[in-house]
Amino acid sequence: MKIQSTLLALFLVSILGISAQADLENPDPNQCYVRCVKPDVFRTEEVRVQTSPAYTRLEVVPAQYETVTERVVVKEGYTRYEFVPATFRTEQVSYEAEEPTTAVTLTQATFTDDSERVLIQPAINRWEYSDLAGCESDEPGDCQVLCYRSYEAQYRSVPVRRLANAASSATNTSGGRSDTYRKEVVETEAQVREITIEPEYETITRRVQTQPETVREVEVEATYTTITREVLVEAGGLATWEPIDCELTSYNALPINYELGSARLTADSRRVIDGNLLELLRERPAVSVEISSHTDSRGSASSNQNLSERRAQAVVDYLISKGINRSRLVARGYGESRPKNRCVDGVSCTEAEHAENRRTEFRVLSAEQ
Repeated sequence: MKIQSTLLALFLVSILGISAQADLENPDPNQCYVRCVKPDVFRTEEVRVQTSPAYTRLEVVPAQYETVTERVVVKEGYTRYEFVPATFRTEQVSYEAEEPTTAVTLTQATFTDDSERVLIQPAINRWEYSDLAGCESDEPGDCQVLCYRSYEAQYRSVPVRRLANAASSATNTSGGRSDTYRKEVVETEAQVREITIEPEYETITRRVQTQPETVREVEVEATYTTITREVLVEAGGLATWEPIDCELTSYNALPINYELGSARLTADSRRVIDGNLLELLRERPAVSVEISSHTDSRGSASSNQNLSERRAQAVVDYLISKGINRSRLVARGYGESRPKNRCVDGVSCTEAEHAENRRTEFRVLSAEQ
């Protein structure tokens, strides 16, 4: 590697020596020079650009619906008439199946002989007229004597028969037979009953519109984007020769470690760039550099090429963010096309050999390059 660098440096010195003979006076021996064109000086400013004008946008406001439940009659209520028949209960009724016979026994009256004293003439007191004995008068009145006489009562004994026992009769009942029969007796009268049948309901679900579809106006504000542009402050173009360390004209390692398959710069990678390259570019404001990135041979050539280009551009973007003019920076990705050892497709290599080909490098460019 050192031999290649030395030969390249000598080659550059010879070229620079030939072209510098007309421009350099009294060049130092064994000193390398690069021809630098004074770059244009730009300032960065932000410009607000309208990317879309303000306008009125019409939008359809969809109709709004909601689901409601309703209780609906699926069968109307009505009155039903129901005949309720009479109900009966059974009773056992006794009856005289055969009447008894009746025998009458007579007892004749009996008498006793007796007598009864009957008053046939009560006791009386009365005046009586009687003829006066020896009366010779022709007048009847003259020959009568008035006497007050008492007569005792007169009785007569009459033989009589006295009733000793009145005649009587006795009835004797004998025989006869009773039986029963079943009788259906109405317990409840027959009737017509009125029955009210309640209506039947069901719950239904339906979708109702609560707000019809309408059109609304939406005021869309203008949109802007802020872009960064470079404004020329001072035109460059004047070529100068800058003495430079000869090793910087060859590719120098920039020991950056990337994550697998990624072009993102880690914090450690940014510190490496600051210490190895950013300081040089700030000290030599006229110098331009090339950032080159390489991969190993594993994976497809196209994916390796793309990855190397993204990694080189990541370094350039970082330097620009630090204030380095983009015109001084060149990003180049070489993929797996420039291996430093034998590890190409189809060759078995160790991890250390593959790691040697995964590298990021930089070199100082001359204005002619």
